[in-house]
Amino acid sequence: MRLSNRRLAAIVTAAVAALSMTTAPAGAATSSDFYDPPATLPSDNGAIIRHEPSEFFLDPVKLLRAPADVQRIMYRSTDTHGDAIAVTGTVLMPKTPWYGAGERPLIAYAPGTQGLGDQCAPSKALAAGGEYEGPFIAGLLARGYSVVVTDYEGLGTPGVHTYVNRKAEAHAVLDSIRAAQQLPGVPSDGPVAIAGYSQGGGASAAAAELQPSYAPELDLKGAYAGAVPADLAAVGRSLDGAYAVGFLMFAVASVNHAYPELRITDVLNDRGKALVDRVEHECTVDSIANHAFTRTADLTVDGRSISDYLAEEPYASVVEEQRIGTLEPEVPVYVVHSALDDIVPYQQGQTMARSWCGEGATVRFDTLAVPTHVGGAVAGYPAAFAWLEGRFAGKAAPTNCGEF
Repeated sequence: MRLSNRRLAAIVTAAVAALSMTTAPAGAATSSDFYDPPATLPSDNGAIIRHEPSEFFLDPVKLLRAPADVQRIMYRSTDTHGDAIAVTGTVLMPKTPWYGAGERPLIAYAPGTQGLGDQCAPSKALAAGGEYEGPFIAGLLARGYSVVVTDYEGLGTPGVHTYVNRKAEAHAVLDSIRAAQQLPGVPSDGPVAIAGYSQGGGASAAAAELQPSYAPELDLKGAYAGAVPADLAAVGRSLDGAYAVGFLMFAVASVNHAYPELRITDVLNDRGKALVDRVEHECTVDSIANHAFTRTADLTVDGRSISDYLAEEPYASVVEEQRIGTLEPEVPVYVVHSALDDIVPYQQGQTMARSWCGEGATVRFDTLAVPTHVGGAVAGYPAAFAWLEGRFAGKAAPTNCGEF
């Protein structure tokens, strides 16, 4: 029996909702004014502006509390243009002793797509038991690592979240490490690694590329990056008219905020402008439920798709600025991508890893054969844990450059 688009959208939404409860339930434990930055920011990137005790629950009923000391933080970072911004996040310190060699490692976890609404911030979802990447974060804690999870620019804090913006996300991740290292219980110069999948995979990969110039003092051991959206033009074409087309509209809202001089919303008709306004207040599940299978050609003034516009100037240069794979990471990187990914095209992720190999980086690239983008995230967990363990144990990083 053939399913209608409406019926398929309902099935996909239900499936994603079961795995990704990204909207924090009512009553999430957050201070009402915590997310309001002060008028004057510190002068140093990564400087903590404020922090307060928080919580990490693994379920929305709040029956399963993670065994960790949790702090919600606000810290200074910089946006894509180098201007100072305040970013929030969460630092989680396991209550169990560290039995490995040397000081307890710190993992900077870069979250996947949460949405654009302030209620979608990972720091709020973690406290409310609604963070869909909670199991992976809990797995890191169980292995004895401290973890810092950034909210990125504009999630919780004022302004629009700069979704899949290469520099803004990389800066937020790297400065989250600097901020966490200022808290008691986290070594100030200990070993660190970065991890993330999907949007978070892009943030992790971008942070690995920019770390030598932006945060060279960090003792970075490596970066795990899953399903990296390395080429936003390719990702946009894949999303248009698909069930996750709302993610493409997240990116349009992001471009409009980070590059207002481009006036990208001028290409939209009234329906398109209203949709952009709407997604700025939505989380992941909301966007799938509300906009699945929308054709962006129906949102523009002349009936051309948004991907067509993004391939032309003045937008093409900005899209190209977000490309990942043009700089050599100085630390080992582990990249996984499912050949059956239905959101982030496999080929462009493979191309990024090959580019890194050509630049001389130490790269391990694994092709997964599990259906869907979400399936690839779960399937990649065990190997990611093992790879990170090897980096902190001082083992030689594996590479398969030239074999994929």
